Amino acid sequence: MTRFDGGIYIRRRHLVGGTFSVGIVPGLCVYKGFYLSLDYTPPDGPVERALGWIYVVPNPLLPFIWYRVAVPKDHPALDCIA
Repeated sequence: MTRFDGGIYIRRRHLVGGTFSVGIVPGLCVYKGFYLSLDYTPPDGPVERALGWIYVVPNPLLPFIWYRVAVPKDHPALDCIA
């Protein structure tokens, strides 16, 4: 896990307890790149729309965000982030 710019970037192999699926909201950050929103489906609850994001065309100068799921560091739906 990497903390950067208000978010936590997590490798997919470290994600447990729910699934992330690609949402419908694309976006562009001028210094991080093109991203897609991710919907989170917990094992026992409703779907959280646009909870996370993933950069599909990331900035080559920021390799620690390449192809990692990013979530906000203080979202109430995420209770087990260290």
